[in-house]
Amino acid sequence: MRMTDKETWLRETWAEAIVKRPERRESFETPSGLSLDPIYGGGEGMPGEFPFTRGIRPTMYRGRLWTMRQYSGFGSAARTNERFRYLLSQGQTGLSVAFDLPTQMGYESDHALARPEVGKVGVPINSLLDMERLFDGIPLDRVSTSMTINATASILLALYVALARRRGVPLPSLRGTIQNDILKEYAARGTYRFEVEGSMRLITDVFGWAGSEVPGWNTISISGYHIREAGATAVQELAFTLANGLAYFRAALEAGLDPSVFGGRLSFFFNAHNHLFEEIAKFRAARRLWAKLLKERHGIRDPRVLGLRFHTQTAGSTLTSQQPVNNVVRVAIQALAAVLGGTQSLHTNSMDEALGLPTEAAVRTALRTQQILAYESGVADVVDPLGGCPLIEDLTDRIEAETEALISRIDDLGGAVAAIRTGFYQREIHRSAVEWQRAVESGERVIVGVNRFLSEEPPPEVFHVDEEMRREALEALLECRKVRDALRVEAALDAVERAASGTDNLMPPILHAVESLATVGEICDRLERVFGRYEPGFGF
Repeated sequence: MRMTDKETWLRETWAEAIVKRPERRESFETPSGLSLDPIYGGGEGMPGEFPFTRGIRPTMYRGRLWTMRQYSGFGSAARTNERFRYLLSQGQTGLSVAFDLPTQMGYESDHALARPEVGKVGVPINSLLDMERLFDGIPLDRVSTSMTINATASILLALYVALARRRGVPLPSLRGTIQNDILKEYAARGTYRFEVEGSMRLITDVFGWAGSEVPGWNTISISGYHIREAGATAVQELAFTLANGLAYFRAALEAGLDPSVFGGRLSFFFNAHNHLFEEIAKFRAARRLWAKLLKERHGIRDPRVLGLRFHTQTAGSTLTSQQPVNNVVRVAIQALAAVLGGTQSLHTNSMDEALGLPTEAAVRTALRTQQILAYESGVADVVDPLGGCPLIEDLTDRIEAETEALISRIDDLGGAVAAIRTGFYQREIHRSAVEWQRAVESGERVIVGVNRFLSEEPPPEVFHVDEEMRREALEALLECRKVRDALRVEAALDAVERAASGTDNLMPPILHAVESLATVGEICDRLERVFGRYEPGFGF
């Protein structure tokens, strides 16, 4: 970039942006008193301008820091609420809800398949009464809430909206995200319930309904995180995620939705691994390629739609049960990559997650890692601080090129849905996972404390879900069944089934059903009657 271009940008774009976001100070300097410009270096474009390589906002973290989230949920709604309150008291700026497997797959907690898993990897939510306990004392209009939920995302969003309506909270004030990304479940994670056509219908119905009812809500978080956790490379993570994003975008257009409305509420969710420079370049390439794909394939010009916003989580698969304190360092490196790459939201894993659910002390350390990066390291003081670095620019270009080539292969197969149907994603991920494991076992790839630099250490404290918490969840479900109007519930469930059989948007009857105290499991049973249950095979 020529100096005159930079000076013009600083004078016009930056001045306008900083006035709009006065939350952070306007002057920045090092501890030695050396002043820092807002931006340095070169590269393609400027922050906040197409193709957004350098960031989606002109000011980036000078105007507003990323949202600090810690993914939490276990045992019962009441106990998880205690953890939420603790994290908020420690400076967390957004909630991120982990649901247990029965909730993710749409089974009531006392279902025969569900009982052994209740509360183990997240919070069990059966009804609106559980949602009230989960968010007791938490101001919904002042906290951004992310919910990692896919097959049942429409129902959990309806529960959140129903809770807001009970409290008299204006729906436009709600801020948050539902993951709502079913394609990666079929390919990499496995918490699916319905056949693909019904699942895609639920997703586009959420897009259409939320655009007018909860306009501040991100209606999907298109996730590469779980694809990477399953063993994909950085390029595969990016290609499969962006290809899935294109599939959702096309599905919304085919449903007659306005891209200027639904497009601005799409978000992404990426993984951050240990190779600092590859991860930084991956995030920059993701923004640039997504903007170009939407512009070239769909003629999109609206910067609100072209700008790829994303949440990042540090890599759970890189954490080791051996010498778990080492994981603090791994998480710090991964979080640094996410921030240098321009993330809008960040979750840092706890050092003990390879052993079980995180302890309170480990969660606090994970949150402090983000706060040290934000307030002590200086990385938030300059926009895209590594932009123009030859290594970063070269990696950004090469990752973009390889990702685009892999997306072309997916296109040749008929797009993301067809590629997953044939097992293409699954085979590619499996191949990469095997190659990684072989390199670790041979010692070619060093994992400190696992295949080199070994030492004996006493076992750390491990968090266990108290059996009493499961009883709390089951008792709450029984209470719900006792206090509700059974006839009203049955009528509401009938309405959900009728809507699923037709073409009306499913969100209004689902919202009415949860307000009638129908359970997540009951609503899913009715949807399954119409959509069918997905049975895994080779691909779909």
